[in-house]
Amino acid sequence: MVIRIPVLLFFLAFSFSQAVGQSLAYKTMLSGIYDKDFPLVYFDQKEILQKAVLLDTREKEEFEVSHLKGARWVGYDTFTMESVKDISKDETIVVYCSVGARSQDIGKRLKEAGFREVYNLYGGIFHWVNEGQPIYEDQKPTDRIHAYSRTWGIWVNKGEKVY
Repeated sequence: MVIRIPVLLFFLAFSFSQAVGQSLAYKTMLSGIYDKDFPLVYFDQKEILQKAVLLDTREKEEFEVSHLKGARWVGYDTFTMESVKDISKDETIVVYCSVGARSQDIGKRLKEAGFREVYNLYGGIFHWVNEGQPIYEDQKPTDRIHAYSRTWGIWVNKGEKVY
């Protein structure tokens, strides 16, 4: 049996990630998802995150398991501009989802609608949890994280995965 080098490297990177946090495979996956010209915010950029309106672009059942403190659910499949009509276009907005693909799409729609300062949370809630940042169910801290699916759940290294 011949194992190709890229496949072998992916599995080695994934295995290594279980020991030391965010893996090269995860970073590579994210770089394939993100548009270079859409701004990202990182979990340690507290000055942006503390002043921002946090919009959770996952589906309702994901949000109900856990979310970032103070986040507002707007959804993805059900998202409409009506759900953000009360937010000033001058507000700082941070969108997030599981890894950042859905939130980037919603972020682009917000920018097209005239919102000036919109960021995508790097790595989404998965990276947030993996970095030991707090998540909440209602107003209570939790370690439960909706992992979207078993396939996507491989990227969650901390907390209790819920499907």
